[in-house]
Amino acid sequence: MADARGRITSHRARATIASQLYNAKEPMTLFELQTWLGHRSPATTQHYARITPTTLAKAYADAGYFTRNVRTIDVLIDRDAVQAGAASKGTPWQYFDLGHGYCTYSFFEQCPHRMACARCDFYVPKDSSRAQLVEAKENLQRMLAQIPLTDDERDAVEDGAAAVERLIERLADVPTPAGPTPMQLGMGSFVPMDDLIK
Repeated sequence: MADARGRITSHRARATIASQLYNAKEPMTLFELQTWLGHRSPATTQHYARITPTTLAKAYADAGYFTRNVRTIDVLIDRDAVQAGAASKGTPWQYFDLGHGYCTYSFFEQCPHRMACARCDFYVPKDSSRAQLVEAKENLQRMLAQIPLTDDERDAVEDGAAAVERLIERLADVPTPAGPTPMQLGMGSFVPMDDLIK
């Protein structure tokens, strides 16, 4: 007897069963399969146990790479400003919602201060009249942007205040998008970006 892959043999059936046990919902480990198949060497068992694309995709998803290394942030787009050509005039048209305020820096994803926002010229506190005017606009579009995080930024999100302090210290002499460094702005003027959606 044969199929598209060739002759159907007991050896093929054994390999198929081993692969199914290895890729099951509650899978057998390689060493459990080795014992079950009666192999002396794990290398022989590896030849039998083929990982399926579905199992590989699930393992990748379970590893949580994107969950750990990417965060989502709200972005407000001022459609009136866009239609009026704001970008070419240097007028803010997008506002990255930091929870405590907005960042109007167009290249927010590249800003080294985005997880420990120095109050540079691009920062708009939420309790300011400027922020209230933005929020009150009728022609405002809300979007979500995914932001890839560095190891330091991920620690700041996951580990809290101590990690934010380390990030602030590391960025003290790094210029903000507006030009001055946080040291020049005054160390007490950092605002941790703590309202990212996890």
